[in-house]
Formats: sequence, structure tokens, C-alpha cells
Amino acid sequence: MIAGMPSSRSPLLKKNWRYVEKLSLEEFQPDDWTLLNAQRELFYGAEQARHVLRLLAASKDDPTFGYMVNNYRHSLQSASMALRDGLDEEDVVVALLHDVGFTACPAMHGEFAAALLGAYVSERNYWMLRHHQVFQQFHSPTEPGADPNARERWRGHPYFEWTAAFVARYDQAATDPAYDCLPLETFEPMVARIFARTPRRPAGVPS
Repeated sequence: MIAGMPSSRSPLLKKNWRYVEKLSLEEFQPDDWTLLNAQRELFYGAEQARHVLRLLAASKDDPTFGYMVNNYRHSLQSASMALRDGLDEEDVVVALLHDVGFTACPAMHGEFAAALLGAYVSERNYWMLRHHQVFQQFHSPTEPGADPNARERWRGHPYFEWTAAFVARYDQAATDPAYDCLPLETFEPMVARIFARTPRRPAGVPS
């Protein structure tokens, strides 16, 4: 143990893993980075999906500011509808997580979801996640400050129709307190499989 270091270290995920016993990144040596990065890759593989699901699960009992369902139930309804409509697994997971940043990052929750999922989903869904907030204004013509025609700047884009359809069917209409949502456990294996994919860099994202 390093002199002066508290004994209450955070536990390692695996019993056979080792700590890098340095207190500053500037002290790391090449062998330290080799160890850390090898363990990091396994850590993400084991924990990433669980952490993402925890973001959503934490909102299960949240109040609402006026909608008849909270964001947790909205997300479950969206995903349940997508699954029952026969959409593929990626689309179902995107439906589940499209608003995962709704409260934590309200003004840019579409960008939040796109950043979270973008490396693991298609360009089609990455684009939809980034833009779905603007597309929702089409369905809110009486909202002060909303521009129902704001989405028209992207008319003709290859993913315009999918984004419009997603928002119409699985976003703006997924607020029914009587809807029989599937439980979160239904979607957990799907989320795990999406995050088990080899990550890629979405188009338009700088290196």
C-alpha cells in the first residue's frame, strides 16, 4: 500500500485484477497503461450496458411536471410499442433510450442519446436521435416558441422519413397512462447485445 493512501479503495471488478498504484496520470508508465487499458476493455464489456440501464431505472418512481406518465414509463411505452410493431432489436433499444437524458440534459437530450448510443447503432438511428427533438415540434403547433416547420430544413435527407415516423409513432404518442408497458427486464438482454457490438465512429463526429 502507498504511504498515506486510505485502505478503503474501490473494489476491482475481478479478483485477479491489479490496481495502478499511482496518484496522478503523469506518473503512469507504459506498463501501467497496458494494464489499465486491458482491464478497461473488459470492464466496459461487463458493465456498460448495466450502467446505461441504471440511468433509466433510476427514474422509475420520479414525479412528472405535467405529462400523465414520467419519463421512465414513456420510455417503456415507446420500446414496448416498437417491439410489438415488429421493429428490429436496434430500433427497440433506441426507442427505450431515446429520452434517457430527458431530465439530466433537457435542452439537448437528443444529442445526449446520440452520444450515448451513436458508436453502437446505425447512422440512421444516430441521425434520428440527434434530430428527434426538432421533429417533435411538428406535433406541438400550439406550444409557445415551437416551429412546426423546423424539420423542413432536412426534407429530402435519407433519414428524414424514419425520424418523422419514429417521432409520430413512438415519441409524441407514447404518453398513455393506461398502456400496458413491458417491464424493463424484457429489454435488458437487447441493450446488452447492442453495447456488445464493436464501437464505431458515427459520420460527422470529429476524431
